[in-house]
Amino acid sequence: MYDVIVIGAGPAGCIAAKKLGESGYKVLLTEKMDLPREKSCSGILIPKSIQTIEKEFGKIPESVFSHPLISKGIIINSTHGKEYRFESEGYNIWRNLFDHWMSLKAEETGCNLQTLTAATGCEEEKDHVRVTLARMPARNHAGFSKNRSPTISYEKAKMVIACDGASSRIRRDILKSPPNHIITYQTFCKGSIDLDYGFFHAFLDPQFSQYDAWFNVKDDYLVMGVGVKDASLMKHYHSKFVSYLKSHYHARIGPFKKEEVGLMPYITPEFQVNLGKGRVLFAGDAAHLLNPMGEGISSALASGYAAAEAINAGCDFENNINPVKVLDSYEIYLKEEIEYMRRQWKFLSSICPDFTSFRDSE
Repeated sequence: MYDVIVIGAGPAGCIAAKKLGESGYKVLLTEKMDLPREKSCSGILIPKSIQTIEKEFGKIPESVFSHPLISKGIIINSTHGKEYRFESEGYNIWRNLFDHWMSLKAEETGCNLQTLTAATGCEEEKDHVRVTLARMPARNHAGFSKNRSPTISYEKAKMVIACDGASSRIRRDILKSPPNHIITYQTFCKGSIDLDYGFFHAFLDPQFSQYDAWFNVKDDYLVMGVGVKDASLMKHYHSKFVSYLKSHYHARIGPFKKEEVGLMPYITPEFQVNLGKGRVLFAGDAAHLLNPMGEGISSALASGYAAAEAINAGCDFENNINPVKVLDSYEIYLKEEIEYMRRQWKFLSSICPDFTSFRDSE
């Protein structure tokens, strides 16, 4: 019997597992991929994220940074081509290396880290949650394994924190809700462009995407991406966006070296977040916590931290955990974060009304 099972070794899962491990809880941290694993993400750490990470994990190692090291902020281009510049220095990192570093830090606290282990279901019983785990066999040096069939096992925990992303299987199963996410598609190539490499550039014109399009630079690679609801249209929109960058910013683009497909929550003005049910909490993208322009690391850290603190608040001296008190505390701890995201949305809508009207029509 674990005290807590944390599903997903991204920023939300790692900070939750680390905080709980430091408090003496018996913790299982599962990750469906092998680590380090690829994660399609802009990889921008804003100041509030940096402050939390350095406080809880220590100095960020140089090995996780990409060039340019400093992100100078974001430039938003509205539907009508008007530019809004927001300067705020942050760090530019590779998510695969960053998440791996965080998971190792969590493991140092005594939590049991199991990679290649997917949580495929949660069933709440009287005083615990029964979690179904599917463990894939490890691959050999060539990247293959003789047997690709997963080993099914079951673990029990007093609480579960689901940090398994925008398409969270645990969230869908427990809430009986259909998936609701944006598909992201981005490419990496060598080249040059007449845009400031130090900024993350967002483009809100719906002719380039069904959500937004973006450009940034990582280790001398030009990264160009689009967000869509319909996966079959991602390359169509991406092609239109690339053509726009060529015609308006003199982009000189080499062959694509890498393509990435990812998911992020489909955020609406109402911010339909759900933080949990019974003995299961949702954190990060699984709770639909994301600011309107797709920056999710800060809310992942905030929610993972809050989930751990809420479990502490709901645990008595005999190590019994009261799930009602935990969820109530979790909602209180995250109230300010959710209000911050709502303010972000309102602010974005005030400078780019077309962004809201376009999304409302979807």
